[in-house]
Amino acid sequence: MRPTGAMHLGHFHGALKNWVHLQHEHECFFFVADWHALTTHYEERGVMERYVYDMVIDWIAAGLDPEKCTIFIQSHIPEHAELFTLLAMGTPLGWLERVPTYKDQIDKLKDRDLATYGFLGYPLLQAADILIYKANFVPVGEDQSSHVELTREVARRFNNLYGRQADAEVRIAAALAKLPKDDARYYGKQRKAYGETGSDDALAKGEGLVRKASAAIEGWTADDTELLLGFLKGAGQTILTEPRALHTEVLRLPGTDGTKMSKSYGNAVLMRDEPAEVTKKIRGMATDPARGRRTDPGDPEKCPVWQFHKVYSDEATQEWVVKGCKSAGIGCLDCKQPVIDAIVAEQTPWRERAENYLANPKRVHWIVEMGTERARTVAKQTMKEVRSAMGLNY
Repeated sequence: MRPTGAMHLGHFHGALKNWVHLQHEHECFFFVADWHALTTHYEERGVMERYVYDMVIDWIAAGLDPEKCTIFIQSHIPEHAELFTLLAMGTPLGWLERVPTYKDQIDKLKDRDLATYGFLGYPLLQAADILIYKANFVPVGEDQSSHVELTREVARRFNNLYGRQADAEVRIAAALAKLPKDDARYYGKQRKAYGETGSDDALAKGEGLVRKASAAIEGWTADDTELLLGFLKGAGQTILTEPRALHTEVLRLPGTDGTKMSKSYGNAVLMRDEPAEVTKKIRGMATDPARGRRTDPGDPEKCPVWQFHKVYSDEATQEWVVKGCKSAGIGCLDCKQPVIDAIVAEQTPWRERAENYLANPKRVHWIVEMGTERARTVAKQTMKEVRSAMGLNY
């Protein structure tokens, strides 16, 4: 995440909640993308440090466990910048210009000068962030799928440019010769399908055949597996792993004015807001315009508060809201109270966990330092392989 300071409920339900679950299922790397923040906010240097550590505290408060996942700061690992630079040498300019969010952000942030190389190149920096850890999955919403697809294309191009060794064709042919003829034809069919359509199904079938061969064919080597997995994707050897988008459940909460929740809009409920502040914000939320008076019936689907009920209220409470709103049997303040109670209950352990770190900031710094060292160990190994592939290991 870009460091924007303290997190709000939209951040938690849109991403953090998923992160907390994923740390128990995968080896996860979560980092503060401070270089990415500079692509659009390169003049705001005075608040960056506070934003970084406020955000990390909220991550931990939400349930990220530094013992189960790796938490670090992007700019503390220069290998990210090195891989970004090396990938830039072979990435076509048109790939970056066609990223949907590029023009979208330029339109939305007209008050900022975004005619910079850093802003144009930020999707490639994202690709470097992912590829340097050889990630298999990237948890994103549907709107970020294009960034993951660009990352896959960048990895594929890099592997194609630098993955093949001088005798690659001979070694690939030798590996294919070890397969039964029917399997070799099937492999060729899947490789062609993947190359022409990008079919994930074809890729999975081809990979499955190769892994089956590695377990069943006498004389098969790890190098054979690596060669054919790379050749399947159009490269000689897989140096950089092509990640896949992991589409997790994304719940979008509106702000108190009914628009997207954002601190810059002044409509956000923060994860660590005090109960009195939560009460004030939710009680002041916009509701269905049709309910100008207490006696006017309304429609929950036209009310931003209903989106909170979908997240925080059980089925019985939701039925009570629908019936009471449509019949004018309950007022808007009545409707809002269960949401207030649920948010305050959810926030209580967050505030308690955060207090330990707010009272002792060095604990947060230590967690980030340890995470950065763990991440850099992986990043250094990847860069060693990348430099070797590019002939830069002299």
